[in-house]
Amino acid sequence: MTSKPLNPHDPDSNKPWKAQAPPPLVALVKRYIKGNNPLIALVSAKQAEHKEAVQPANGIILRQRLNDLPKVNAFLMELHAYIREGGYLFGCVETIQLRKKKLMASYPSPLNRLIYLAETLFKRAGARVAFLRPLYFRPGSGRSWPMWEIEVLRRLCACGYYPEETTESDGLLYFCARKLATPSNFPKDRCGPIISLRRVGKRGKHFYMHKFRTMYPYSEYLQEYIFNNNGLQKGGKFKDDPRITHSGRFMRRYWIDEIPNLINLLKLEIKLFGLRPISDHYLSLYPESFQEQRKRFKPGMIPPEYVDRPKTIEEIVETEMRYIKAYERSPFLTDLKYTVRALYNIIVKKVRSK
Repeated sequence: MTSKPLNPHDPDSNKPWKAQAPPPLVALVKRYIKGNNPLIALVSAKQAEHKEAVQPANGIILRQRLNDLPKVNAFLMELHAYIREGGYLFGCVETIQLRKKKLMASYPSPLNRLIYLAETLFKRAGARVAFLRPLYFRPGSGRSWPMWEIEVLRRLCACGYYPEETTESDGLLYFCARKLATPSNFPKDRCGPIISLRRVGKRGKHFYMHKFRTMYPYSEYLQEYIFNNNGLQKGGKFKDDPRITHSGRFMRRYWIDEIPNLINLLKLEIKLFGLRPISDHYLSLYPESFQEQRKRFKPGMIPPEYVDRPKTIEEIVETEMRYIKAYERSPFLTDLKYTVRALYNIIVKKVRSK
């Protein structure tokens, strides 16, 4: 029989929850959970498998590191149902960055770098490659997920949480995440080299834009978080976007990531020149009066931003409005004119995507 999670106000509990939770988590709980009866529960992965063992709570503290869960997303989604509306999830994870710091301090150079490289390659291959995953996470193996800090935040967002605060202590990253609405779709692992991003197409119809991966997995779920914390930079892209990988920045600079766009071009979902294919969240940043007007036109591989080079979201809207007005008067000549000017800026003036 599965025992119920420990509750700080449960008189039958032999061990108080504060004795079970690390001090950094206790500090986070005190900051975010108010009231005389906060209903905080300590939950393990085994307990979450039995719905009768977990009662609705204002906050849940994970007993295990996220790394130790073979099905991280499924577990986070399961706990989502147990947290009351507006409640919080508290937990910890050993990130790749903190693991590297620990190994660098534990062994002399260059042995520490060799150990880090070997461990990283082994764990990434075992955890990410589909046919290796069952063997890597076989029962009793004690193996864990290697996760970047930004990936942890993305997984939380993908599973219906909003990261409120993170703090580092004793080689672990502790987090507090607020429950949001239930995700409409179960977030799948997207770790392959080619990704499909949901974009708003002509007449508001959604399609999936194919690109080479330039960001860490689950990055699309973190757009609102990045916008709220970093805002936009010149050109309308997210400022200091931590989702982009080092190789991704190189591919974006030389348009390599856009090669799979040819699939969308052949499917007639986009054209060579047109408005930038954007997500629902990015579209919400536009004035409401312009959003519906924008949906009337098919997006393109090369956007008008490469012609006028706007710096703010307001200037981007003005650029797109000028393009739309010109396109309505003369579609073919407008696209031809804009394409020539955009290619000139790209080839001669070295204008690049960031």
